[in-house]
Amino acid sequence: MLLEMEHVTITVGQKNILKDFFLTMQEGEFVALVGASGSGKSILAHSIIGITPKNVICNGTIKYKGSILTEEKKATLLGNEIVLIPQNTSYLDPLMKVGFQVAKGKKDKKSLEKVKNLFQKYHMEESAIHKYPFMLSGGMTRRVFISSALMETPKLVIADEPTPGLHKEVAQQVVSHFREMADMGAGVFMITHDLDLAISTADKIIVLYDGKIMEVTKAINFQSEDTLYHYYTKELWKCMPKNGFYHSPIQQTSTEGCPFVHYCQKAKKECVNKIPYFAIGESIVKCLLAGGKKQCY
Repeated sequence: MLLEMEHVTITVGQKNILKDFFLTMQEGEFVALVGASGSGKSILAHSIIGITPKNVICNGTIKYKGSILTEEKKATLLGNEIVLIPQNTSYLDPLMKVGFQVAKGKKDKKSLEKVKNLFQKYHMEESAIHKYPFMLSGGMTRRVFISSALMETPKLVIADEPTPGLHKEVAQQVVSHFREMADMGAGVFMITHDLDLAISTADKIIVLYDGKIMEVTKAINFQSEDTLYHYYTKELWKCMPKNGFYHSPIQQTSTEGCPFVHYCQKAKKECVNKIPYFAIGESIVKCLLAGGKKQCY
């Protein structure tokens, strides 16, 4: 297994941002984590590679290739086997031309030729090598990050909200590059709020709400509401453009049980209590009504 996470809880101050998160990912697998803004997605990405502020506490187990991912290992692997494609363009040095940033500061002919080939692969002109970050569009900046990731041969790619503010066609193109990386053998973990894009390219979707996993399912299961199990996942499916933009108002319920207990027409009185996870085929669902075999994480 390439990446494993068990019982990961992230706390900022006195607030739990992420609660009992779990994940398994193999090499060549593309996993998308989908959730609304503020649900704890980005801070999870930063916790995996150890670049969170000091007031962020991450508990739980994170393994890479079967071994605990310690701070020492993170420092060694980051930028080599493990790469982050951030959403914030501030990760680029504003005073260095992007081509040299992609080349990791190297200026030898072999390195610059590789940068040139990567830029060509992602439909950027060679002249972009000599441009500064402020001279690039949002879409070009994303492609610079992707090119930088591919200067090495990454085993794990973490893409944190890679498409906000991009035109739909450009966003689709950016995400298709991650699909290429997975097809080349890398594990890709993409964090996004764009369910439609995630479904079109990922192998597996993790649906997050209020810092908790509601459902883990194959992307192909979003072809029909009948192959989705959790109330919230079904609501997301209904909200998709192809399904009519249906939207029902949801307000979080103050309960340790299901946050949608007052909205779900099938809810039982037991739904106000703590809900375990159930395995249904290859799906994992935090719902008493889903059926299946109880599974603990």
